[in-house]
Amino acid sequence: MHSLANPITILMADDDEDDRMMTKEALEEEGRLHNNLRFVEDGEELMDYLYHRGEFSSAEDYPRPGLILLDLNMPRKDGREALKEIKNDPDLRQIPVVVMTTSKAEEDIYRSYDLGVNSFIKKPVSFERLAEVLREITRYWFEIVELPRK
Repeated sequence: MHSLANPITILMADDDEDDRMMTKEALEEEGRLHNNLRFVEDGEELMDYLYHRGEFSSAEDYPRPGLILLDLNMPRKDGREALKEIKNDPDLRQIPVVVMTTSKAEEDIYRSYDLGVNSFIKKPVSFERLAEVLREITRYWFEIVELPRK
């Protein structure tokens, strides 16, 4: 279990501004935004953040995430490509990745797990359901399981 003194960074990679805003509001409503919530808009920005390249070069300003929420369908580099890169990198593969996507394709589910995703969740349509799902995600990843400290 992680204390409020050691907030964990949640990094959400999603190109949909409404989804990012709803996620932030849902976490705030649940009182779980004592963790840092950061956003990137595509797989290229996600990898730049993780490797501290370009605008994300400061590790102090852009800390290593304890959890990545990943959309599959994004421009430039999609979530599948980013997931593959993350899970193939020995320095990044321990970061839990939860796919949150509108994709209902069975192939995306199988491929995501083959690539090493930790969970695959279909994005809820309603704000209430999104808040409930995020409450369970954060409870599971930050209160129940033990994560490696890096």
